[in-house]
Amino acid sequence: MSSTGRKITLKSSDGETFEVDEAVALESQTIKHMIEDDCADNGIPLPNVTSKILSKVIEYCKKHVEAPKSDDRDRATSVDDELKAWDADFVKVDNSTLFDLILAANYLKIKSLLDLTCQTVADMFKGKTPNEIRKTVHIKNDFTPDEEEKVRRENQWAFE
Repeated sequence: MSSTGRKITLKSSDGETFEVDEAVALESQTIKHMIEDDCADNGIPLPNVTSKILSKVIEYCKKHVEAPKSDDRDRATSVDDELKAWDADFVKVDNSTLFDLILAANYLKIKSLLDLTCQTVADMFKGKTPNEIRKTVHIKNDFTPDEEEKVRRENQWAFE
């Protein structure tokens, strides 16, 4: 599906510009509100999103806008399955990129992307110990053994 609609210019935090179809830009509630408020004429600055991450966000939004919609239940199921497979592939990125995508999806208010990326992190952490999670996201344990024991006692339910 190719759009002949209006083009919107997005400006990343590092100065790169991206020209996208309005339908793609409207996947973001943040950008949608800026367009509605007539703030899109000279491009929309996105100071919290780098060009690397913005290009990934645009790729995601394009795919979801261009995914064929169907009234035929079997066809719709097939399209949904294809999109889910594409999404699963899309989030196979390094942790830094994944966390930057979460921040961008939150800032841009793209609920489906935020849900996808957060679920990916939740799945990544599922079944891991606090120490394994700390190691995955490079967080130093700054609890003393006594403090850690106190937290474990106060939150026993979480360790069952």
